[in-house]
Amino acid sequence: QTCLKLIYVQQLLIYQSYLIFVPFLYCLHLVTKLILKQNHRHKLLVITVATKESDGFHRFMQSAKYFNYTVKVIGQGEEWRGGDGMNSIGGGQKSEINERNIMEQYASQKNLIILFTDCFDVIFAGGPEEILKKFLKSNHKVVFAADGILWPDKKLADKYPIVHIGKRYLNSGGFMGYAPYINRMVQLWNLQDNDDDQLFYTKIYIDPVKRETFNITLDHKCKIFQPLNGAIDEVVLKFENGKTRVKNTFYETLPVAINGNGPTKILLNYFGNYVPNSWTQDKGCTLCEFDTVDLSTVEVHPNVTIGIFIEQPTPFLPRFLDILLTLDYPKEALKLFIHNKEVYHEKDIKVFFDKAKYEISTIKIVGPEENLSQSEARNMGMDFCRQDEKCDYYFSVDADVVLTNPRTLKILIEQNRKIIAPLVTRHGKLWSNFWGALSPDGYYARSEDYVDIVQGKRVQNSFAKVIPGKNTILLFCIEMWIRVTELLSALPYFSACQSSKNVDSYSPSYKDMPLNLEKHATRFSLNS
Repeated sequence: QTCLKLIYVQQLLIYQSYLIFVPFLYCLHLVTKLILKQNHRHKLLVITVATKESDGFHRFMQSAKYFNYTVKVIGQGEEWRGGDGMNSIGGGQKSEINERNIMEQYASQKNLIILFTDCFDVIFAGGPEEILKKFLKSNHKVVFAADGILWPDKKLADKYPIVHIGKRYLNSGGFMGYAPYINRMVQLWNLQDNDDDQLFYTKIYIDPVKRETFNITLDHKCKIFQPLNGAIDEVVLKFENGKTRVKNTFYETLPVAINGNGPTKILLNYFGNYVPNSWTQDKGCTLCEFDTVDLSTVEVHPNVTIGIFIEQPTPFLPRFLDILLTLDYPKEALKLFIHNKEVYHEKDIKVFFDKAKYEISTIKIVGPEENLSQSEARNMGMDFCRQDEKCDYYFSVDADVVLTNPRTLKILIEQNRKIIAPLVTRHGKLWSNFWGALSPDGYYARSEDYVDIVQGKRVQNSFAKVIPGKNTILLFCIEMWIRVTELLSALPYFSACQSSKNVDSYSPSYKDMPLNLEKHATRFSLNS
């Protein structure tokens, strides 16, 4: 009898749980349908300010295009007067441009949600549907990014509302809200271009009356916005279901907009190698065939200057020079710059010149009598191209490199990338010429993905710091180092390729070039 009573009680409890659980599931279903219906009813417009275009801007736009965001870029062609955002207060010009050019025309659209974001140091990791869903779940009219670092006025910390879990301080690098509310908020701006926009929004947020009037909250757990400054230890890459995301491990969230604010640009470059789905475990590099060109369809090939550097006694130099004449590229489109530091090789250079002058019209030779340092010689080689208005690409190669593919120049140019450079490794060792990360003082640090890259498990894009030029774009050349003495242990890849115009002379050094060049078979790309 006791057992029967227990069974009866158990069945009764199960039945009651069922009665509770079924209505709960039904309610959850209705709420989900309501959210989806709201998503379709609401429209999202991304607005960003860019007075000029840069690699960071193009990376942002590429990520927006990947997810089909509607983006409006304002401020193009205007002079930037908003200060140096990373090192000082400023950014007020963004608010003034928003007020003057944008928000008044959208103020009456009640179902329009505006997303304001920086662009030079931001990439999207998710799409509009996801960001709308997360915004609507916040149940507020305006949501700002949240930060663990208070900027620019630390004296305002006590005025912020207490937050028990999540980030406490406002970050104006990303915020979104209903157009009428954003418009009313922006209309309060009455400051100068070089005043701080984040301070302006901070003072609105910490005012309890204004915070309630505009119904503002912060994205405390980084569900939508992920500022990287101060959060380096919180974020990791997540590979799952054929997708690559940035995950905040502190709050177990997948942010949609990743912002490399402050001194975190190189970390953003690292994430940009993978996000949005630029590299996945299933497909590898998904962008490597994007925006390539086919030289077989052109009648006139780009003009290429080849910089050749003989900086030490080099075995098999005649063979190296002869290979240059066998390159599968129109000789009328080639020019040569040769720097020879060794008296011993002058006879080899003369023999080569006597053969090459009938095929290549312009050959400049700088001999050991000039007593140039390597940096001076390399700058002179770049000057030779840069000062030539017809020079489209600059190909820099050391004499102890072995070019094994006659189509090297064509392969490089067809990639249609700003910088192309190889990854050189030693068989069975973790040594390479690739720096996966930088230490705070600008020197080598091992990145999380370094071993996988060197071992060929991650084949992907490349990032590098491009040295700014004057008025025109510089496609900077990074050399390849495959030494004859290391041929048995080094990969026989090709050298490097660049296009150069009107830029300041530059002497390459590791400290000056925080490179993050990562291998993709015979190609690389620059996205930052």
